[in-house]
This record gives sequence, structure tokens and C-alpha cells, in this order.
Amino acid sequence: MAVLRRLTHARRSTTERTALAGEAAAEAAEAALHAEPAPDTTPGSTVAEAPAAAPGKPGKAPKAPAGNHTPEPDDPHAAAFFDCDNTILRGAAIFYLGVGLYRRGFLTRRDIARFAWQQAWFRLHGAEDPDHISDAQHTALGLVAGKRTADLEALCEEVFEEVVADKIWPGTRALVQMHLDAGQRVWLVTAAPLEVAQVIAHRLGMTGALGTVAEAEDGLYTGRLVGELLHGPAKAAAVRALARRERLDLDRCAAYSDSANDIPMLSLVGHPYVVNPDGALRRHARAQGWRVRDFRTGRKAARVGLPAAAALGVLAGAAAAGVALHRRRRCV
Repeated sequence: MAVLRRLTHARRSTTERTALAGEAAAEAAEAALHAEPAPDTTPGSTVAEAPAAAPGKPGKAPKAPAGNHTPEPDDPHAAAFFDCDNTILRGAAIFYLGVGLYRRGFLTRRDIARFAWQQAWFRLHGAEDPDHISDAQHTALGLVAGKRTADLEALCEEVFEEVVADKIWPGTRALVQMHLDAGQRVWLVTAAPLEVAQVIAHRLGMTGALGTVAEAEDGLYTGRLVGELLHGPAKAAAVRALARRERLDLDRCAAYSDSANDIPMLSLVGHPYVVNPDGALRRHARAQGWRVRDFRTGRKAARVGLPAAAALGVLAGAAAAGVALHRRRRCV
């Protein structure tokens, strides 16, 4: 990672930053994979600590929808890649992190309202506002600069243990389980900070996670990203980088997402799926003949809660974490 850190300080093109973000995410994911025992992905295993269908009833993973491709059992060159927000989770991971921090007194109602407004603006207009992104990025990175990486990791663990179980789409969880039962590796791919992504992936028994990597030196955040947000083309770059490292054949892999921003990632694999798609992705999937899985109710399949734009969500979440860490340190 040392070389990647040095490269972030130079002025680089968008393409170079995208590639750098992808390589950093893949390197971090592979490092985590080899640092900890892999989850049990043998046929018949269940997603780790899978949420129960209802309180008081034994947990039971739902069946995968009919019409899916059948993963080749124990294929060492196949894997599955899942987007997070509104694909696996109802709504946005970073929004839930912000709510958890608010409940702990680390954020004000004004903080939450500001982040929610930026997220809602994205969904209404279908595109990021450059001013929102610039404002959130500078605020977020400034707040986390100098803070301990271990503090953010601990906060993520604490918050997501409370909320993840109730926010998983059962249908998507079944798809995750289908790949695990086939003995395949299953990866979460998200623009959320790597620390958040790893908690969610671990909670679901997935192999690991690809997320936005914040630069750190000696256990402290520097206030810079490695490359850029793992968003859009950067996700595709991360998947390609991980496939190269893990000797995967992307034609034998599957990918799942709800957003047209992830068309680059979906286009890489031999088995693309769209899950709870936005309008643009649904149209693209129809034109390409991609399979669609919609686990929402109602004809309009309205999104649940306030799902975040990937870029705005991760930056707002970083700002939320930074505020929490800052206030926690002041109270010590």
C-alpha cells in the first residue's frame, strides 16, 4: 500500500485515480482475506448469523428466485459480486450509520437533515450535484484527518450490529446463499468506506468486501482518499483487479446491482443481474437481456427510507464518523 499512498499525492487523471482506487480496494480486500479465516462456503452452509424471518421464529434462508443461472459447484475461477445500497440493504448503509451515531448523541438533527437532503436531491435529479460532492468530500476528509482507524472500525461494528439484521432484502440474501452453497467466493462491492463494507460483509458471511479506501499512515487517517470513491467505473476497476489477484474468470462470475452507475461492473461478468433497479438500469437491462430481480412491493417499487447516492452517501458517512470521533475525543 506504500506505493499507492505515494501516488495519491501526485496530480493524476480521472482514469488514473479510478484505477488507483480499484487497486487499493482489491489490495485491502485480499489482505483481509488472508489475515482472517475464510467463512464456511461449503454446500449446505448458511450465511453467518443470518437474520431470522420473524422474531421468535428460527432463522431460515429464503429460496433463490426461479430463473437464476446455476453456479458451477466448487468452481475455483467463479465468484459473485454484490452492490450494497438497495441491493442487499433496504436503503443506504451510510444513512444507517448516521442514524446510529445520532442516537448516540454524536450528531445533531441538523447534521442528519443536511445529509438526507443531499441524498434525496440525488434521487430526485438522477445525478450528483458537483457542489454537494465537493462540500461533503472536503468536510469529511478534514474531520477524519488525524483520527485513529481503529476508532472508526469500532464505531462501525457497534452501529451495524444493531441495524443490519433488520435491513437485509431476504431475496438478495437468498442469492448470496446460492453462491455460498456452490462453494463460490462472494464479495460486497460498495462506495461506502472499507470499514463499513467489511462489517456488513462479515455479518452476512461473505468472503470479503471492496470499499472506498481512506489513506492512513501509522494507524491514523491522513485526510485523503487512495485514488477516489469506489463508485461507477472505480467499482469495475476493483473487480478487475481482484479477479486478476484471485485468478477469477469474469465470464464465469455473477454481479448484482440496483443502479445504472454500476453498469460498468455488471458489464464485466458473464452473469449480470439487476436487483431493485432504478429506471435507467431497468431500461438498460431490458435492452441487454439481463435478468431482473425486484424484491420491493408495489408496482412502482418505491425505495425504502432515504437511500443514498453512492458518492454523497460515503462522504456524508465519513463526515458523520469524523464528527463522532471528534466529539468523543473532546469528551475524554
